[in-house]
Amino acid sequence: MQFSGWYQRNKNKWWCLPLILPVLIHPLAFYFSVYTELHGIRVVLYYMLPAMMLALMMIFSWAALPGIVLSILFHYLPLRGSFDGFASALHYLLMLTICWGGYSLFVPRRNNVNFGNMYQTAARMFWLVFCSATAFFLLYQSAIRFGLYAAQVSLLGDTPWKISTLINYQALLVSCLTGLPFCYFIIRTLRHPRFARSFFSRMRAQFHPNTTRLELGLWWACILLLLSLLLLPLTDASTIFNTNYTFTLMLPVMIWGAMRFGFLFITTVWTIMLLIVSHYFYRYLPPGLDYDNQMALTSSCFLVFSFSIYLMAEVTTRQRASHEKIRYAAYIDPVVQMPNLRALNRDLNGHAGSMLCLLRFPELELLSRNYGMLLRITFKQEMANWLSGMLQEGEQLYHLSSDELALRLNGETQKERIEALDEQIRQFRFSWDGMPFQLQVGISYSYVRAPVAHHHLLLGELGTMADHSVHTGHPESLQLYGARHVQKAVKSKVDMMNQLQQALDHDGFFLLAQPIEGVRGDTYHEILLRMKDENGEVVEPDCFLPVAHEFGLSSKIDLWVLEKSMAFISDYRDALPACRFSVNLTPSSVCRPRFVNDVQRLLKRYDVQAWQLVFEVTESHSLTNVEQASRTLSALQHMGCRVAIDDFGTGYASYARLRDLNADIMKIDGSFIRNLLVSSLDYQIVDSICQLARTKKMQLVAESVETDEIREAIRKLGIDYMQGWAIGRPLPLEALIQGK
Repeated sequence: MQFSGWYQRNKNKWWCLPLILPVLIHPLAFYFSVYTELHGIRVVLYYMLPAMMLALMMIFSWAALPGIVLSILFHYLPLRGSFDGFASALHYLLMLTICWGGYSLFVPRRNNVNFGNMYQTAARMFWLVFCSATAFFLLYQSAIRFGLYAAQVSLLGDTPWKISTLINYQALLVSCLTGLPFCYFIIRTLRHPRFARSFFSRMRAQFHPNTTRLELGLWWACILLLLSLLLLPLTDASTIFNTNYTFTLMLPVMIWGAMRFGFLFITTVWTIMLLIVSHYFYRYLPPGLDYDNQMALTSSCFLVFSFSIYLMAEVTTRQRASHEKIRYAAYIDPVVQMPNLRALNRDLNGHAGSMLCLLRFPELELLSRNYGMLLRITFKQEMANWLSGMLQEGEQLYHLSSDELALRLNGETQKERIEALDEQIRQFRFSWDGMPFQLQVGISYSYVRAPVAHHHLLLGELGTMADHSVHTGHPESLQLYGARHVQKAVKSKVDMMNQLQQALDHDGFFLLAQPIEGVRGDTYHEILLRMKDENGEVVEPDCFLPVAHEFGLSSKIDLWVLEKSMAFISDYRDALPACRFSVNLTPSSVCRPRFVNDVQRLLKRYDVQAWQLVFEVTESHSLTNVEQASRTLSALQHMGCRVAIDDFGTGYASYARLRDLNADIMKIDGSFIRNLLVSSLDYQIVDSICQLARTKKMQLVAESVETDEIREAIRKLGIDYMQGWAIGRPLPLEALIQGK
């Protein structure tokens, strides 16, 4: 263990692996090199030594130079003598300094990553292939000119302008291009054996997803067939397919492999094939009058084919990787980093049967509005992690918009498992800024079979069932409970939404006015909204206002009511010179920042005074932005309008809220007024409300005053205004003119 730790700390230092490996693998690189003679001149078909040294530089950088120099001296001194040995060391040292120095200068970061990275391809092609081969050849030629390599003058002959020079230069280019990745793999594996496993894993990942074993086997059969034809000894019975003509047939087969099997696989196979065919060149190049031209043609095929295969493999692999990234991004939400609706549709259609569950957290939307979107993102991510331990292989949680998550389970999951998931979800505790939250959850589920073409409709039905589950407190099955009533409810909502839009576009609403009588003799009217359906029947607000709020139409309806009321005041200014109207506002209008500007614009257009308007607001949990609502009401009061709190005493409006209210009028809910004479408790509640309102200097309105007895009791309590059938029933606005 101590040696292992010491080795890991020091293996990359110049006196460890960078010094030992070059000496050990130099004979291997020399063995892989291929030499022959052409008219008495030595030519190279494949020269592995420069590629091996460049690979060492890529892995160990400048720390590899001492080991490279030592390996050259160790192997060349016994063969060539001290002068040629030191000259060879200087030759390689200059070549490596120029090429690696230029490459490091232009690629300062991540310059030693594995091959196949297209961002480094141009720099590597130039500095490590073209420059290395050119520098090596020019330095060698210069050394010959100065008489430093007298023993190797036959490598160039008496003049460099010969076919042998072309063959040698092409061999250097091919060796650097194909040998460098091959040597990099071998040296990197010797340095860290686990790299081999990573290498083959990446190689397999680069295969085209649709590649089959049959296709791979067919490709190998073609390669082995062509290779065997090349390596058969030449005889009198040999045909053109036993010559270098067959080598040209390898290009389309290798291009096929480059497009289908990826860069790492095809470059490794091609390098091994080059080593084989270059070592046994005499099997397919028969000696003859045209032998030197055939040798040059074969060498140029080595070079052109290598560049074509290398670039084709890299481009197609890069395109496939980019396509996979785009495909991954298409199925993953970029913000939440969870599978999205498109991924859910793919997985539902990819399995014969699935149990689809929908999780709804109704409070999540309100929390995210107050604490920011990051809360919703974090909640969904933590919920996914919380449930991951209960999911089987292939099951997945999916991100949906707003406050929903979808869960796909394998097969027809039993009810017990749904209940176990429900229990697990309800045990989840979420903390944000040190504050713990336990959100309500509604769970609905349904078994679906592929193909699923109606997932949007299905999710809508499951959403309705999830809302029902919030109230029942347990998961709801779409099959058991039935989808017909869900579809009917959804259809009725959509129909109502369409009616509301038609009413807004074509004035399908009409207004009623109910008097609110003051004990001092003054009177103003509350504006009540009604709608006529397509059959002419009157639709009450309780039927269409919840739908308007759900579909975001309530604010538009409020503006319609406000504008029609001001238009009435403007049109009948002479007949009703001091009329006042009380207009109800929905929470969406009160929480809308532009509402005050709209009121100012309408007041100016119709020349209506602000004191002629009273805005009634019912406090409820629908006031999603309490601070904005307070600013809106304060701005309306500052303009001169009056603000009334409607239905006080029930629901959200309570004594705790009365302490913080900033309103002018308080309307006591009719449920207390109706039983005022028969319930001493209701009487005491109304009396206490009156005392607190007087402390806040607020005027009081009693709703649902339906008998003269209640009317008299209201006067005794000192309430300022009364509203109800005993005072006056709601009548069309035009009735106010007729009354005059």
